[in-house]
Amino acid sequence: MKKITVLVLSLILVICAACANAATVGICQLVQHEALDAATQGFKDALSEKMPDVVFDEQNASGDAVNCATIMNTFVSNGVDLILANATAPVQAGVAATADIPILGTSVTDYATALGMSEFNGTSGINVSGTTDLAPLDGQADMVKELFPEAKKVGLLYCSAEANSVYQIKTIRGYLEALGYECVEFSFTDSNDVASVAQAAADGCDVLYIPTDNTCAAYTETIANVVIPAGLPVVAGEEGICRGCGVATLTISYYDIGYATGEMAYEILANGADISTMPVQSAPQFVKKYNAANAEALGVTIPADYTVLD
Repeated sequence: MKKITVLVLSLILVICAACANAATVGICQLVQHEALDAATQGFKDALSEKMPDVVFDEQNASGDAVNCATIMNTFVSNGVDLILANATAPVQAGVAATADIPILGTSVTDYATALGMSEFNGTSGINVSGTTDLAPLDGQADMVKELFPEAKKVGLLYCSAEANSVYQIKTIRGYLEALGYECVEFSFTDSNDVASVAQAAADGCDVLYIPTDNTCAAYTETIANVVIPAGLPVVAGEEGICRGCGVATLTISYYDIGYATGEMAYEILANGADISTMPVQSAPQFVKKYNAANAEALGVTIPADYTVLD
């Protein structure tokens, strides 16, 4: 009996030691919606496959930058080994909170904008790297032209409080204007104004473009309730928004970029990779997809090379 007791105690000590040595990863996700959820899941799946004992402290900021700061400061106080910052605002909050703990971003459109760097060659030189969700904005502008060649005015709907959205709107506006469209921006600062701003766009535009905007992604039903009855088609920056209120998108897989970020985390945690020299990675592929129900409801003919959304 004494030998069995000693054996059990030994096993407990081994298990406790393993738990104590397990890497802890703090996850700060800006808001809950389909795209960010998929990126977080991809990250967790990739890292858990390679490090089964990894411990995740998963937090959601509910779309509030102040909450991002609070979460990041808590991660720093708790001494996590690595931080996943899911979206631009969490990356910015993480950089403000620590210069030492590795921060991997995902679902970030432009790292130069997020980090306030005027020059960015793919590596940050600081404790930040990750993956970008930027699809080719020129390709999305071409999609507007392909689907709506007779349109005159394109509305650009976005949250002006999101640096990622401001960057996309500025960029795609140039492409759309080069294609001959008149562009009108319809911006809002928080979710309370989504419906009224969407209505203003519906009253004066032929087509609406929505970038990979987290507030829009969280309120696609609100937008759909405006644009579908108004007969206003939406070209979206990603498939979650398209599924909720759009007609078509040139999109990436958020799960895939999250998974790639998890693989980067493993290299840092297990192999000692230097995050400051790790290049930001892009999505491996971009796919034209369409919302069959919305296309039919709005009478939009979709070319054969588009894939229907699940």
